[in-house]
Amino acid sequence: MKLLRKLLFPFSGLYYIVTFLRNLGYDYKLIRAKSYPIPILGVGNLSTGGTGKTPMVEYLIRHFQDTYQVATLSRGYGRKSKGFILLKPDMNASEVGDEPLQFAKKFDNIEVAVSESRQKGIAQLLQLKPDTSLIIMDDAYQHRKVTAGLYIVLTPYHKLYCDDWVLPVGDLREPRLGAKRAAIVMVTKCPNVLSDTEREAIKGKLKLLPSQQLFFSSIEYDEQVYSTSGSMSIDALRNEVITLVTGIANPKPLVTFLNDQGIAFEHLKFKDHHNFALSEIKNLQHKPCILTTEKDYMRLNGVLDHNKMYYLPISFSIQEEVRFKETLDSHIAQLL
Repeated sequence: MKLLRKLLFPFSGLYYIVTFLRNLGYDYKLIRAKSYPIPILGVGNLSTGGTGKTPMVEYLIRHFQDTYQVATLSRGYGRKSKGFILLKPDMNASEVGDEPLQFAKKFDNIEVAVSESRQKGIAQLLQLKPDTSLIIMDDAYQHRKVTAGLYIVLTPYHKLYCDDWVLPVGDLREPRLGAKRAAIVMVTKCPNVLSDTEREAIKGKLKLLPSQQLFFSSIEYDEQVYSTSGSMSIDALRNEVITLVTGIANPKPLVTFLNDQGIAFEHLKFKDHHNFALSEIKNLQHKPCILTTEKDYMRLNGVLDHNKMYYLPISFSIQEEVRFKETLDSHIAQLL
């Protein structure tokens, strides 16, 4: 696979030129973008996935929901519907997408919407919910028809964007220079212990602008697993015959975590946002106990009737969290 990607290097050069010129058009206002009278936060990455956007969006919701009337806007990747939809918690993932449905189920005091067009989505959201005072756009870094007031770009510790190449040789959706648009750069999925020396080394590799703020975060797993009927300690899984089902970009951290907990399991790995076929559902139906991610649970829960299907939530742990929150609040205050 690595050899094949190297053979595609000429196509990577073409992709680089096209995306570079597109960004240049927006940077010099040769291509029109739209701004809005309320704060818009854009969360995204340069790579194709697996950077931790969903827990980052949830962190932002928790931080802002008591101060602002928050709404999230996503494309709704993998959904079978089209156009603008304002979510209700009882919708299904095939209709609205797994990540937006997860937001809608977890947060009852915000609005969650999906739309392929971010401009149309914001317009309809503000028309239907005029009290909205802050919008978080998920996976929106390359959607430049909307100009966000604050961009947060995520890059995983194990594969920083400065060590990657644009598609198809690497996984970058645009050249590394695109990271300069972000006010905040968040290195995600870091080890729990990261020395000052290593943080400074990463900062040197990323070559940030003086105006950019750098932060580091780790993934934290819940101590409980959850189902529609309740929850139980993750330790109880040691007494079960577990099938781990993942349809996410990078399940390695989860696999490592479960191994460290001494939990034995069979792992069925699917592509990111996988829509499960009937034959796969029938196969899962016969598994004694299923453990999955919260995002995968959004897709499975509506189609798989299983009395032992659990999901394990994750959250963000941010180093220098006080400084991060102060940075967020300062940027939003400047947009008001």
